[in-house]
Amino acid sequence: MKKDRINDRILQELKLNGRIANAELAERVGLSPSACLRRVQELEKIGVITGYRAVINNHAFGLGFVAYVGVGLNEHSTKSQRTFEQALEFIDEVKECHNVTGAFEYLLRIETADIKSYKAFHADVLGSIPQVRTITSHVVMDSPKDERA
Repeated sequence: MKKDRINDRILQELKLNGRIANAELAERVGLSPSACLRRVQELEKIGVITGYRAVINNHAFGLGFVAYVGVGLNEHSTKSQRTFEQALEFIDEVKECHNVTGAFEYLLRIETADIKSYKAFHADVLGSIPQVRTITSHVVMDSPKDERA
């Protein structure tokens, strides 16, 4: 499927509200409901749209502290990376994990209740993973643009 203005508008509307009714979506993008539905189904079929999700307000759960954390590993091997990734898999505070290039191997987005709980997470959780060599924290003070929501 080609990238065009109508598909771009459909995707933009779905980013804003993934639960929008097809009739309303069609009206907003200037298509008939059947044509709009065909386009959405095609975007899903070819993997442009990979799913729909609920956006959770983490402040409602007491998670008001966010940090992006660079993690350097002791060893640059596939085994070390896999072991580190497996260690993070079930840690609730780790909301995102990205393998990156540069001064460290991983960039994590961590959410905790406050700085005190982050300090405990930093020392007791990240600091206890054997593959971790360095931890560099960047505390989020504000997010004027965040397209995850």
